[in-house]
Amino acid sequence: MANISKKGIRTLVFWPSFLLLLFSLVLNFASKESFTQLVTNANNWLIANFGWGFSMTGFIALITVIVAYLSPLGKIRLGGPDAKPVITKSNWFSITLCTTLAAGLLFWGTAEPMYHIAYPPESLGIDPFSPEAAKFAMETLFLHWTFEPYALYTVPTIVFAFAYYNMRKPFSIGSQVAPLVGNRDSRKLEIFIDAICLFGIGAGMAASFGTSIMNMGGAINSITGLPSGPTAWLIITVIGVATFVISSSTGLMKGIRILSDINMKVYYVIIAFVFIAGPTAYVLNLGTEAFGGFLTGFFNKSLFTGAAAGDQWPQWWTTFYWANWMAWAPVTAVFLARISYGYTIRELIEMNFILPAIFSAVWMTIFGGTAIYMQMNGVVDLVNVLNTIGAEGVGYAVLKQLPLSGIIIPFFLFIVFITFVTAADSTTNAMAALSSTGITPENPEAPTFMKSIWGISVGALAWIMISLLGINGIKMLSNLGGFPAAFLEIGAAISIFFLIKNPARFDVFSNGAIKNGDIKKDLNEHGQTINA
Repeated sequence: MANISKKGIRTLVFWPSFLLLLFSLVLNFASKESFTQLVTNANNWLIANFGWGFSMTGFIALITVIVAYLSPLGKIRLGGPDAKPVITKSNWFSITLCTTLAAGLLFWGTAEPMYHIAYPPESLGIDPFSPEAAKFAMETLFLHWTFEPYALYTVPTIVFAFAYYNMRKPFSIGSQVAPLVGNRDSRKLEIFIDAICLFGIGAGMAASFGTSIMNMGGAINSITGLPSGPTAWLIITVIGVATFVISSSTGLMKGIRILSDINMKVYYVIIAFVFIAGPTAYVLNLGTEAFGGFLTGFFNKSLFTGAAAGDQWPQWWTTFYWANWMAWAPVTAVFLARISYGYTIRELIEMNFILPAIFSAVWMTIFGGTAIYMQMNGVVDLVNVLNTIGAEGVGYAVLKQLPLSGIIIPFFLFIVFITFVTAADSTTNAMAALSSTGITPENPEAPTFMKSIWGISVGALAWIMISLLGINGIKMLSNLGGFPAAFLEIGAAISIFFLIKNPARFDVFSNGAIKNGDIKKDLNEHGQTINA
């Protein structure tokens, strides 16, 4: 048997997904028109035929998390009754938030409501720039950025954490459906799932990278006047990829923990500043009213597909978001599960679902509400900024209207960059680990060369897509990456109900299959089996 400390490439997982991404890059340089047409056709087919699937999957994930939290499964400790956490709750929350939606919050918090104010769904009969459009925009931010997105992340995280630590299953995305497979030999299934999901997260990760790159381009344009375009984006991409590869090489508990801790402190400062310096009373009133509308109309909003009226608005917004979260979810879950060791499943749900959703709601209320106020009260025409400069310019146009904008805008650029690096760091760690042999709870770090390969490839794809197609390129990548992941999300949800029905049947600590004193021995043997 191979030594567990020896790391190599999981050939059948790494090469298919990597070569598919590489083919995308080569096709772009060989024929931009063919590349664009291929991606556009695939995306159009997907949103026309599977938009309903994304909506239903998000809704199912939300129900599943709530049931799991209230069930006896929530009391089970990951790693056994004597397992001790490897990270504090404050660090855990920081890493979770910065790994998941934070880059999107910074970009879309001010830009998205401008789209909904100016271009609301035609089938709902909302007049553009009306008070109804403003309320609809705020309600939509709550839908897209709070509970359902974090449910989509939490479902596979619960299953993988339980399977990896309490069922002693391999470090594989396929372990997210381990309760469905049972004791059958699942190595071929795990290889297939890992390969498909690695390509999916590559596409979804490129979409989020593209968002951050455009956001930073908007900041540089606001500060220096230099145009936000392909040349600036290329420079930002190179610097960003180099930074997060260096950070990633320092290991999970060094680079990511330090960066996420810095991130959270800066988030708190900038939230407080915008809340105090902005239209405080308006923000609180609109946020309260819109949250009520979001709750009372939750089912209609969550499952709105626009099919009856032929309205494509849900396809280009809600479908885009659900696909993006699903594309990230399988690999992000692997990372989030790794840092959940020693905590109960109920604590995992609190830290990965409840608290981040509340933070996101507060962020969207303050930033989205401030942008809506400025547009609706004529402080600045943000829709014009959206149409002339692009979505990346909206946030900085908002910040320019606040006191100390000369200080706060560079400050905001800093947190956009750190958030970008943190999210990329954590995700490339997980992607590299899934592409490598010899990964165990005691030996979790993938080789640096593997992290570099994924970081450079995804960064290049992100730059190409935003340079060719801008915001539409980001949305297409999200849709394509989320399609295969949606099926895994459903499998993970079903797996949770298997666990809820009889947790002791699957838990090696409850059924006597392993004793706490045998953990180290079991991990060593398990790691050798994976490497063999």
